[in-house]
Amino acid sequence: MKKIKVAAVAACALLAVAACGSGGDKPATTSGPRTLTLWHYETADSAMGKAWAEAIKEFEASHPNVKVKFEEKGFEQMQKTAAMVLNSDQVPDVMEYNKGNATTGLLSKQGLLTDLTPEATKRGWDKLLSPSLQTTAKYDERGVMGGDKWYGVPNYAEFTMVYYNKDLFQKNGISVPTTLDEFTAALDAFTKKGITPIAMSGAEYPAGHLFYQLALTKAQRPWVDAFQLYKGKTDFHGPELTYAATTFADWVKKGYISKDSAGLRGPDMGDAFIAGKFPMLFSGSWWYGTFASDVKKFDWGTFLFPGSPLTLGSAGNHWVVPEKSKNKDLAYDFIDITMKKNIQNLLGNSGGVPVAADASAITEAKNKELISLYNKVAASDGLAFYPDWPAPGYYDVVTAGVQELINGTKEPAKVLDELAGPYNDNLAEIGG
Repeated sequence: MKKIKVAAVAACALLAVAACGSGGDKPATTSGPRTLTLWHYETADSAMGKAWAEAIKEFEASHPNVKVKFEEKGFEQMQKTAAMVLNSDQVPDVMEYNKGNATTGLLSKQGLLTDLTPEATKRGWDKLLSPSLQTTAKYDERGVMGGDKWYGVPNYAEFTMVYYNKDLFQKNGISVPTTLDEFTAALDAFTKKGITPIAMSGAEYPAGHLFYQLALTKAQRPWVDAFQLYKGKTDFHGPELTYAATTFADWVKKGYISKDSAGLRGPDMGDAFIAGKFPMLFSGSWWYGTFASDVKKFDWGTFLFPGSPLTLGSAGNHWVVPEKSKNKDLAYDFIDITMKKNIQNLLGNSGGVPVAADASAITEAKNKELISLYNKVAASDGLAFYPDWPAPGYYDVVTAGVQELINGTKEPAKVLDELAGPYNDNLAEIGG
């Protein structure tokens, strides 16, 4: 998903200058200079941004006749325009893109992405990534994840957790909760002291993430597989989503979530937590490096959402190679470098969750804590993906629905009806 500060980056021009060199998978027959055009939306101070910058240096050192042309794009920008851009004659050679049926799955079904299966086998990417991480890299002919063809290569993982201000917890005599009841009690205790407990963004993904996490507290793996992979029927008025909608609306009414958050974006939420205005923020590991570098006024920590066997998470956003890439051979080489131990170790030591690092090479205490927390989730098969993934355009549907819960403009049952419509329409369209 992603995310965080990238959403605040000023929109760049959508179309990149076409890359030079030969077309297709094979290297150029000339010995002249070549260009690898690379797009991603990680900020320079993020763990991934630092790792990819080092990968670019290593790529250029090992390809002296090639220059990397890097262009930073916004996550929201690419979410909305990727199909149009990749259907043009001006595309990057390799780019970071969101995973899931609604994004990579849709583009693969439209023939806009290169089938990376031969390269995944040849270069051993299939051996480096666990089966659970491969789920979002592989798609079937319908564009549904968990298929048999590789269309993306993830090189980091991600998951959600509660970030908390240890100083505010201690000052107000509140203990770190370990159950959902204790978590609710903590929310109530902060509210009674005049403190809104949860930093929130209703205009972007965070509110939808919390909504989905509430559903996951009542869910098991078969429900996730039905909702995300269409392996069964999803009842939008069943106990999982009914609990999510009613509880989220109730938390707003009780003041656990501010009504003003309906119009706030991800960076607004993050900045407010960094400023020490909120005791808690529920979001993903992509914030970890930012908080590690930017939080100066208080001590902070993390814990998994209490009382839930499942949490949002998966392999991270992944590299895809557009079908119209003019330098696919160079794109494969670059992806391969990002999977190397030294790049993975840098990612881990910068606050990311690497997928192929040397565990002994991760030296920073907080980063070890993050990776340990992720390993706990992964080991219990606790990664449950994200709510906007099942259907194209579903991100906007989920965001609008949860905004209505924050604003109180629609009852929970009506919001669930609005979530069910586009989901079921897409299921019928793909023959589910």
